[in-house]
Amino acid sequence: MTPASTDLPAPLKALVGRADDALARALPAEDLPPTDLHRAMRYAVLGGGKRLRPLFVYAAGQALGCDGAILDAPACAVEIIHAYSLVHDDLPAMDDDALRRGRPTCHIVFGEAMAILAGDALQALAFELLATGSDGDDDARRRIAMLRTLGLACGAEGMAGGQAFDLAGVGHTLTLDELERMHAYKTGALIRASIRLGALAAGCDDEAMFARLDRYGHAVGLAFQVRDDILDVEGESAVIGKTAGKDAAADKPTFPSIIGLEASRERLAALVDDALEAIAPLGERGAWLAALARYSATRGH
Repeated sequence: MTPASTDLPAPLKALVGRADDALARALPAEDLPPTDLHRAMRYAVLGGGKRLRPLFVYAAGQALGCDGAILDAPACAVEIIHAYSLVHDDLPAMDDDALRRGRPTCHIVFGEAMAILAGDALQALAFELLATGSDGDDDARRRIAMLRTLGLACGAEGMAGGQAFDLAGVGHTLTLDELERMHAYKTGALIRASIRLGALAAGCDDEAMFARLDRYGHAVGLAFQVRDDILDVEGESAVIGKTAGKDAAADKPTFPSIIGLEASRERLAALVDDALEAIAPLGERGAWLAALARYSATRGH
C-alpha cells in the first residue's frame, strides 16, 4: 500500500496549536534569570516543528477514551525531550549541523556551552512536568509509570544508545538489521514512548493493547526514519528545514544507501501497512493514529 495523503484531520491540526500553547506555558519566561539559558530553551522548543510526538500522545489517549488537560503534560514532556535531543545532536561533537527547522541551530545562535546547558535543562524540565502531572491527574502510580517510560526512551536503550550506534556507524557498512536497530533506538524509542504515555494517561492497563500500540509505534518510528532518509536524498534544504544531502556527505548509513531508493519506498509502504494492521481493532477510535501513520510516511519535511 502507498499512503494516499499527507493531510491531517482538522482535530489533529488544532492539537498542534494546543501543544504549542502548552509548551509556551511550560517553559521558563525569557525575562526570568538566567535569561540567556531560558532564551535558548525557548528558542530550541518553540521555533517550529511538526509536534508529531505530542500528536501521538493525544491520538493514543483519545483512542482509549481520554482527552483534555490530562494529556498536556506528557505531550509537552515528549516534545521537550525531542527538542533537547536535537540541540545536542546538532552540536559539532555530534552531527555538526548549522540548520534546524529552517533556522540556525541553537549552538550557532547561543554558543556551544549555552546550547549544552539548554539541552540539559530541557531534559530535566520534561521529567519535572511528568512528576507534577496535569490538571485533574492525581494518580501517582500512573505518573511513576510515565517517568519510567520516558526514562527508558532517553537512555542507553533509547535515544542515547541510538546516537552511540549512529556515531559508531559513520564510515561503516551496516546491515539492514543493524540500521533498523539503530533507528529503533534513536528515533523510534521516543515515538513508542509518546504512544505509551498517551495510553498510560488514559488509564490503560490492557497488556494486549499495549502490545498492539508498541507494534504500531515500532512501525511508525521506522517509517518516519525511512522517510527522513528519502528526503535527505530527494528534498531541498529550504523545504525540509535542514541540510539536504548531509547524511550522504558525512558517509552515514541510511536506508537508500543500504537497500536503494526504490526498496526504501517499498519498505516505507510495508511499515505503514503494519502500523495500520496493529491498530485495526480500535476501529474508528484509531482514526487519528492511522492518519499519523500515513503522515509520517508522506510528509514533505
